[in-house]
Amino acid sequence: MDIIIQSKGFTAGAELEGFISEKLQKLDKMSDNIIRARVTLHEGQESVDNKHCDIRLEVPGNDHLVSKSGGAYEAAALAAVDTLQDILRRAKDK
Repeated sequence: MDIIIQSKGFTAGAELEGFISEKLQKLDKMSDNIIRARVTLHEGQESVDNKHCDIRLEVPGNDHLVSKSGGAYEAAALAAVDTLQDILRRAKDK
């Protein structure tokens, strides 16, 4: 699985990118069909949960897109990966 991490309005550090890549590797173990994961990180309007993480999993057929926000990019990414794990479990059960 290819992992592409894009940050808008700031430069993501190696630690943040490593954290996101590590969490996405768990998804790769759940499904062999994942071609690519595109992660977009950006800040929203000024509020408590203004750090946003969008993850698009490219799989044959329909792609899976999840957008989550949190107080930190790590929290938003973790919530997005958890949601994608649920989506992949449901798709596997079909």
